[in-house]
Amino acid sequence: MENKTATFGSGCFWCTEAIFELVEGVESVESGYSAGKTENPTYKEVTSGKTNHAEVVNIEYDPSKVSYAELLEIFWRTHDPTTLNRQGADVGTQYRSIILYHDSEQKELSEKIMKELDNSGSWDSPIVTQIEKFEKFYTAENYHQDYYKLNPNNGYCAYVIAPKIDKFKKIFNTYLKN
Repeated sequence: MENKTATFGSGCFWCTEAIFELVEGVESVESGYSAGKTENPTYKEVTSGKTNHAEVVNIEYDPSKVSYAELLEIFWRTHDPTTLNRQGADVGTQYRSIILYHDSEQKELSEKIMKELDNSGSWDSPIVTQIEKFEKFYTAENYHQDYYKLNPNNGYCAYVIAPKIDKFKKIFNTYLKN
């Protein structure tokens, strides 16, 4: 079976990348920018909030090992999809919750699951995740790739990403790579 791509934004791409790299069936995760109007944006431009790009990850996955629905479950449960343009202390449109679908199947499944979750009362506030058609992905600068792996002692990594990874490992231990 041919690999597929999923594109998600759930706050800082360092966190999102670090989590999805642990998932069995995920072949690669690349941090970047998408859903904005600026061609070839830089990190500085994106963090200014003027490009309308979100920090996202492109996930190449093997659908015979992990389904898009499973990736969505991880996406929904590893960030707060009810906060508009923020995740924790990270504030701005670049940190918004967003799913960029690559085909009609991803679109329908994303919309269906979001509606079910919103109606379930899982969160006290309504889900504000945007679901949009994938248009273009711009790879982030090299120093953003594998950021957590390369900088585990960085303050942000130690105090923000590491606890998220620990929680992920407890909740999703059946999804972990061997």
